Amino acid sequence: MILCQGFDAVCVFVNDAITKEVIDKLYEYGIHILALRCAGYNNVDIAYAYRKIHVVRVPAYSPNAIAEATFALILTLNRKIHKAYIRTRDHNFNLSGLVGFDLVNKTIGVIGTGKIGYQVIKIALGFGMNVLAYDLYPNDIIKNTPGVKYVELDELFKNSDIITLHAPLTNDNYHLINEESINMMKDGVMIINTSRGALIDSKALLNGLRSKKISSSGLDVYEEEQDLFFEDKSEEIIKDDVLSLLIAMPNVIVTSHQAYLTTDALKQIAFITLENFDKYFSGEFLNNEVCYKCKNSPKECFKNRKKNCW
Repeated sequence: MILCQGFDAVCVFVNDAITKEVIDKLYEYGIHILALRCAGYNNVDIAYAYRKIHVVRVPAYSPNAIAEATFALILTLNRKIHKAYIRTRDHNFNLSGLVGFDLVNKTIGVIGTGKIGYQVIKIALGFGMNVLAYDLYPNDIIKNTPGVKYVELDELFKNSDIITLHAPLTNDNYHLINEESINMMKDGVMIINTSRGALIDSKALLNGLRSKKISSSGLDVYEEEQDLFFEDKSEEIIKDDVLSLLIAMPNVIVTSHQAYLTTDALKQIAFITLENFDKYFSGEFLNNEVCYKCKNSPKECFKNRKKNCW
């Protein structure tokens, strides 16, 4: 934290924990703007930051990158590409155990239909899939799209062959995928998460994989990733037994929070982050501020033409 002294602003990423103690220190050092290089802000105590430090984010940098990575996981798991690659490297051309299924006419359940979820839906429709969608705030365009049906979560859980998560993490959807919801699902369901790790109860997921209720899972995020992801731990023993077991399973792919990682997305993240700083230091309205008073959205500020809710 002492490294922040003497600076006017701080820029952080998705796994940096901005707690009350951190906010107090930033405030003490005279720093009044915190820029997140990501869309999610569950790692920041937004309520405590109110009237102490402005928090801005990058609400949309490349929905396509994450949507495409989602289908990369689906296709790899389904067609066993990762296993086939390892085999052929050893000159083993046996096809045993590599059987997948056609995506056409299968049902994919998309939880969260914001910018990323919308791109996932468009790709799924391109494969000829049926789409069940869930969101607290349904998108009118998606609602009127042939092949897509908004349903309640229970129906989505019961009828989806593949379930993919694209919702922000909130107190209300913590461990949305848990033992109870997994029991509702089809036998052999595939679960994909490129959103936030804590949307899934990892122990319940592990049990579902062991029982074969869940056929496979692709995880770009993990609920206890904070001290692991983005670091080289190859010479260390991972003390997280659940993660170690998940990684060891042949029907699970874990990537290190890289679904966003394209040159296009990185350029957009840098551009919007710098733009957020420019607006703050120029005294302009912060349209990307996470506004606690307006329920974490600056829309009310726009409507009332306020200088943010301070």
